[in-house]
Amino acid sequence: MAKGGPIRVALLGAGTVGAAVARTLLTKREVYSRQLGRPLEVDCILVKDAAKQREGIPSDLLTTDFNRACEPDVDIVVEMLGVEDPAVDYMAQALMRRKFVVTANKEVMSKHGPRLLELAGENGVDLLYEASVGGGIPIIAPLKRDLLANNIKAVTAIINGTTNYILTAMSREGADFGDALGRAQELGYAEPDPTNDVEGEDARYKLSILASLAFHTPVLRESIYREGITKLTAKDFRYASELGYAIKLLAMASSQDGGIMTRVHPALIPADAPLAKVDGVLNAIQVEGDLIGRVNFQGPGAGFPTTSAVIADILDAARSIAADRPPAPMPEQTNATILPISDLTTRYYIRLTVIDQPGVLAQIATALGNAQISIASVIQKEADAESKTAELVIMTHEAREASMQEALRTVENLTTVAEIGSFVRVEEQ
Repeated sequence: MAKGGPIRVALLGAGTVGAAVARTLLTKREVYSRQLGRPLEVDCILVKDAAKQREGIPSDLLTTDFNRACEPDVDIVVEMLGVEDPAVDYMAQALMRRKFVVTANKEVMSKHGPRLLELAGENGVDLLYEASVGGGIPIIAPLKRDLLANNIKAVTAIINGTTNYILTAMSREGADFGDALGRAQELGYAEPDPTNDVEGEDARYKLSILASLAFHTPVLRESIYREGITKLTAKDFRYASELGYAIKLLAMASSQDGGIMTRVHPALIPADAPLAKVDGVLNAIQVEGDLIGRVNFQGPGAGFPTTSAVIADILDAARSIAADRPPAPMPEQTNATILPISDLTTRYYIRLTVIDQPGVLAQIATALGNAQISIASVIQKEADAESKTAELVIMTHEAREASMQEALRTVENLTTVAEIGSFVRVEEQ
């Protein structure tokens, strides 16, 4: 690239976000060029079918040859393929050819981020991935720059719009999980196969990225405890509300003595906590640092806001190129221990169906007490005269997860307990 000449961008993928990025770069070319003091041009767009017409995108920009995206005059490669393969290979090749790389690919960054970031550093370029977490919410850049002076104590996030929409419907309308999921699918918030969302896998990918960045240590997706929302019922939301709580799917990472605790699961949080008020398809990320205290980032987590984050990263890369400014070095990395969920200490909500007869509560209390778990409150919610059962809601004091799981196994085997309906951790924000 000639000094002062155009900064050229190659796009990999022209799906919903990829096409929106391409059209935005083309229609706002003059605006962005003035901001940079250099022309910003789309060089090519890698697609599977170059013969297919795409609205607002000139056909001569389309190519099926990845090598065109890595030609010497290309400066920035933007990966928006949305899959792991061949995206990770393409990104590695681009970095080794000294191209700045921008991606929105949470799976690639979760699984291969440390290696790709190391490649970027070795080749004097940068890998930018703001859109991989939280859509249009600026969180990656603040963790890399604005909050760098802090020792991060905790990251607590609602980072999946699909599950947040479902949980909001279950809370506000008393809908059961299946009905709320069906409505989310009708509105396009949930995929036909929603497994990755409702089982917490999508949130686990994103937490892996956030935790790795916040704590300067590789946090592998597989090391993060994961639990989805499919076992929750409308009555859990009703009971939680009566107790002064909301239920959210939280992605959490916290620094503790001996390591880092990482987990994704539903949780009861106080109804007046900021995260309890994050409804619908919104995302929110709360970061706690030793200097700044708690700060909250909130906004749409998908769709057109993702385009905004990708464009912002492209412009950031372009500014570095225009100023001939090397990327900032990564903070020194550590290899902190990732603590197992069994080490967690928190409060718990348990909903059980029991035989409606004297002495049942005493048996349950004994099982919990033997595991060193103290009961904070017990409420009998419903009784069924025909089946001769009753529903109990128990809130515990703080207890260790390993002890809680041991007690639940004992309770489940009691002949007087018909079912453990729900077991949800409580997070006092």
